[in-house]
Amino acid sequence: MLYLSLFLSFVKVGFLGFGGGMAIISLIQNEVLSHGWMTETEFVDIVAVSQVTPGPIGMNCATYVGYTATGSVWGSLLTSFAIILPSLIIMSAVCAAYNRISSRWSSSTGFRITMRIIRIAVVLLIAHAAYTLITPATFIDYRSWLIFGIVLSLMLLPDILKSAKLQTPAQSRVVSALSHPILLMVLAGIAGYLIYA
Repeated sequence: MLYLSLFLSFVKVGFLGFGGGMAIISLIQNEVLSHGWMTETEFVDIVAVSQVTPGPIGMNCATYVGYTATGSVWGSLLTSFAIILPSLIIMSAVCAAYNRISSRWSSSTGFRITMRIIRIAVVLLIAHAAYTLITPATFIDYRSWLIFGIVLSLMLLPDILKSAKLQTPAQSRVVSALSHPILLMVLAGIAGYLIYA
């Protein structure tokens, strides 16, 4: 019965937990305390551990609650699965709907224009998020801008060369490897450390 209660509670949290992150914690707290799976002090400790553990805080919290409530790995696996199940169902439905729509309307000019507008909107949203992070606290001097410019150029280089048809397949692989986002983040972090430390 405990496992069923945990499963149903975390499926509910997964369906109702809009906003992610800290917004989902209050839902988890309500479920945990109302069922008496742990004390409020224990829950606060779990939230603290969830914040410092890599990964989404809601998922981490669900895993720890499942383990603490049942005392077994099966409980943590169950609550982890339960909290992602709603997202899995919703995204599967969206993907299925998109596949049906795109296969039926892919030759339509209106559909292609709509997809292009959505792509532009996504790029603008990401650009706006990046713009809000550009503050005097994060871009201290010209060297910060220089690192940013180099990383941005390396990220855009494969698309520029591909559209201009200026590279061979072998060169394309090298450029793609050099412009990998994780590599660029690591190199930018190292450059920032060497310059500002």
